[in-house]
Amino acid sequence: MSLVNLRGRAAWIFEADDYDIDLIIGVRNIKITDVTELAALAMSDYVADFASTVQKGDMLIGGRNFGYGHPHYPAMRAMRHLGIACVIAESFSPGFFRGEMSMGFPLVTCPGIRAAVARGDELEVNWETSEVGNVRTGQSLPLQPFSASERGMLDAGGLIPYLKARTAGTKATT
Repeated sequence: MSLVNLRGRAAWIFEADDYDIDLIIGVRNIKITDVTELAALAMSDYVADFASTVQKGDMLIGGRNFGYGHPHYPAMRAMRHLGIACVIAESFSPGFFRGEMSMGFPLVTCPGIRAAVARGDELEVNWETSEVGNVRTGQSLPLQPFSASERGMLDAGGLIPYLKARTAGTKATT
């Protein structure tokens, strides 16, 4: 299976570097386990109706060290539930990056992305050309290609399916 190119709107641009991912749903809500409730709370400290504005395939745009802090999962569970397809950021916190990639969720490192995008712009992520394109401006930026294991995790839908496939492949050939 190959990664499918992505096309969607920039649903939100996080202006701050070192953005703590827990702020997406509010630190006070990180113990909520109901994903529908979490999704309704997403970004409500910034925009009251954010959840109702998200469309399947939308993307989040971040700065440097996006996902800083403890790599809690409720915030991104909420965003995935809303239909967010990926996060494109200048760089990611290592713990956040490993955690979300292991869930099969694409985190795209693309230096310069925050300055090249306005909220609502339609973006394309092309895995073959390793570029992020802004449909409105026509500008394309290079993205940092995934390592073989990162690509494998995304292709398989996460770390567990990736490891199961690798194990099955190894057993089949020995």
